[in-house]
Amino acid sequence: MKQILIIEDDAVVANVYRNKLAVEGYKVEVAADGEIGLRIMRTFRPNLIILDLMLPGISGVDVIKEVRSEEDFAKTPIIVFSNTYLTNLIQDAWRAGANKCLSKSSCTPKDVIEVVRNMIGDSGAMTQQKPAGGEAASAKPATLPVENDAAFQQDLRKTFIDNLPATLTALRAGMVALVKADTEMLKLKQVYELYRLVHALNGNSGIAGLVQIAHMSSAFEALLKEIYEKPKNINQSTTRTVAAAVDFLGLLFEKGILPEQQELPASKILVVDDEAISRRAIVYALEKAKLKSVNVDDPQQALQLLNDNEFDLIFLDVDMPGMTGYELCAKLRALPQHKKTPVVFVTSLNDFENRTNSTMAGGNDFIGKPFLFIELTVKALIHVLKSKLQPRPPGS
Repeated sequence: MKQILIIEDDAVVANVYRNKLAVEGYKVEVAADGEIGLRIMRTFRPNLIILDLMLPGISGVDVIKEVRSEEDFAKTPIIVFSNTYLTNLIQDAWRAGANKCLSKSSCTPKDVIEVVRNMIGDSGAMTQQKPAGGEAASAKPATLPVENDAAFQQDLRKTFIDNLPATLTALRAGMVALVKADTEMLKLKQVYELYRLVHALNGNSGIAGLVQIAHMSSAFEALLKEIYEKPKNINQSTTRTVAAAVDFLGLLFEKGILPEQQELPASKILVVDDEAISRRAIVYALEKAKLKSVNVDDPQQALQLLNDNEFDLIFLDVDMPGMTGYELCAKLRALPQHKKTPVVFVTSLNDFENRTNSTMAGGNDFIGKPFLFIELTVKALIHVLKSKLQPRPPGS
């Protein structure tokens, strides 16, 4: 019987994959962190290791390096779960010796089984039997019928949905604690607590097949990880974005669980900024979420584009020559197709508080320069997904 070691700190995710693999005939052991996983590996001697890169204590990348440093396991296949927004971490995993990287937010148990079989074959749980003719008959391990597999996924989704109210309560409590934290140490503690909650949400929504919740929580998790690792990035702009993400998850928990909401919507975004570097940064941040955009440096050209086209979201630099972002926003609000289109102003972080306390001139949100790429990604996803959950009536 082929053996698999799962190193995963989220008990729900670990149990789902353990049970699914066991049904397929594999012998499975689970470890909640890297240290325990390495100890089990040396005695259990798995044929394959499934590893979450986002582990407490020893990182997933360091676990891979340790596995590869031991002669007995130098060639043991390693499948890693990661967050597609953490590109550098994924690259580190490849360099350390991972064989396959899977997105936690979009990978189902069925997908994992297929990858496992491709890498090490069937479980080998069933022995060959000899029929009356004396020839060996090949036997395949028992697998779940299609209808049972669908029922399994449906049960996962129901369990996940039933737990959403408790998850939302914990997220909101964590956000309140972050806002009230009056020292850097307390702020870091609360950011980490939120990160662990969203990390679990990402994995659980992925295996439950709730695509929009998984996609949003994946980006949100990456933002929380970044500001935890670089505390100087905990500022008014990022805190505001974190709060908006928690609020939006509440809406997704209510409306993003419907079958018709399990596809990521297409979108078209306009970026208007006279600074080339800032404009490219916004476009790059949008591309990370596979959001298509058009970018221009001239407000007059932008106004013509807005007059001729419909956009789902608009990013406007505040300070531009010839026409400010506020003035452009006032003009686009006069266009029937853009009366309700979400507008995010991009402004200097030093002036962020004054901007947010002043009139928003028809805008919906602010983000402070210099911004984190992932912060802008989260901001964009909030507005794009929200507009699709609450579609604008024709002509508005």
